[in-house]
Amino acid sequence: MVKSVIVTGVSKGIGRSIVEQILTNDVTTVVTGIARSEGSLKSLKDQFGDRFFYVTGDVTDRNAIDSLVQEALDRTGRIDSVVANAGVLEPVQNIQKADVDGWKRLFDINFFSVVTLSVATIPHLIKTQGNLIFVSSDACDMWFSGWGAYGASKAALNHLALTISNESDGVKAIAVAPGIVDTGMQVDIRDRFSNSGMTAETAKFFKDLKTNGALLDVKVPASVYSKLAVQGIPEELNGKYVSYDDKRLS
Repeated sequence: MVKSVIVTGVSKGIGRSIVEQILTNDVTTVVTGIARSEGSLKSLKDQFGDRFFYVTGDVTDRNAIDSLVQEALDRTGRIDSVVANAGVLEPVQNIQKADVDGWKRLFDINFFSVVTLSVATIPHLIKTQGNLIFVSSDACDMWFSGWGAYGASKAALNHLALTISNESDGVKAIAVAPGIVDTGMQVDIRDRFSNSGMTAETAKFFKDLKTNGALLDVKVPASVYSKLAVQGIPEELNGKYVSYDDKRLS
């Protein structure tokens, strides 16, 4: 039986790796993705053919989300799992200088787009007793200078998973922190935000991770998300927030 998975933010980094790992390791799954960069989407299409379909758009656009869901349904008639990966770090700033409108834009991407996607897919996930998988962050319960907006949005995602697990007629949900991963976001942290928005101590922490080779390859957390999408969320982890290396995920 063909399974159908939706993944957001698939143009690069963890999101792209999730798609690649699902489609490489499970030949019975079809993935429908969304990103703003059509070039990256086309390259995935070229790579995987009729096992990958896409919508070019912004996750904060309700019409784009509706098109994403419909595309998945048109291709397979079902939705088994959703991986909400799209997210941004900016604005990075001390709370005393917080740009509230900037915080709202971040929450639109990191949180409210996920609420929109969840509401749109839950009726279909009820039919398959499917899964909602949220890419959270260690920043949800740790302090990094200037990361107030990002950390708060990820904490909100954790609670959303808890809510869905209790209110969605058998749909499972989980929020998983990917660890500190060698992605474009880390480049921005080192190059854009190290001298603006973060303390010198926090900036040094992230630069040292890169220097010391301590950043995770994207394939490491992506393998966790892809496994959850294909095999489902373990009952004991339904509604939980966990780290990618939690032994219960192995």
